[in-house]
Amino acid sequence: MNTKTTTVLGIDPGLDRTGWAILTRDARSVLSLVACGLIHTEAGQELPTRLDFVYQELQKVLSQYQPDQVAMEQNYFLKRAQSMANTVMTRGVIILACEQAGKPITFYSPKRVKMMICGTGTADKKQVQRMVQLTLHLDKIINPDDTADAAAIGICHLKTAPINNMLNVKAAFLEKLKQTQDAQIKKK
Repeated sequence: MNTKTTTVLGIDPGLDRTGWAILTRDARSVLSLVACGLIHTEAGQELPTRLDFVYQELQKVLSQYQPDQVAMEQNYFLKRAQSMANTVMTRGVIILACEQAGKPITFYSPKRVKMMICGTGTADKKQVQRMVQLTLHLDKIINPDDTADAAAIGICHLKTAPINNMLNVKAAFLEKLKQTQDAQIKKK
């Protein structure tokens, strides 16, 4: 049984609004919200200034909460090319900040997060907010929705990471077993 508390930083990236949430899973697999917030940049600022602000604020979160892992929403195709380009660049500075902090990142599609949280990949923002509230036993819904989405991404990671780790260990063991068998066959 795992006796360690795992801390994850969930991130919903965006140039205008990047939601973040720090969640924990204790030895009994109880999930808790430690903190959450929104990194908001002003639309009138120059792009490099906005990206630097996201980077600096994320570094503060990483330094203050020292998460073990990071979970971030994967890109999906947006209707506006400029918006997509800005989100991609924002993700880049987020990935850089996490890499420099030595934090492994796992990416989740919005559909997978919704499926894990709500039981359907087509859940709307209100449904996700409500299920995050219920899952974390909170008195109120987390607002704004970018922050609730970040919490949902963190919950998805905390619920699926142990299974993924077991599968990775099994796959590594089977690969090592195959290499050993191949080596024995070559000796004969």
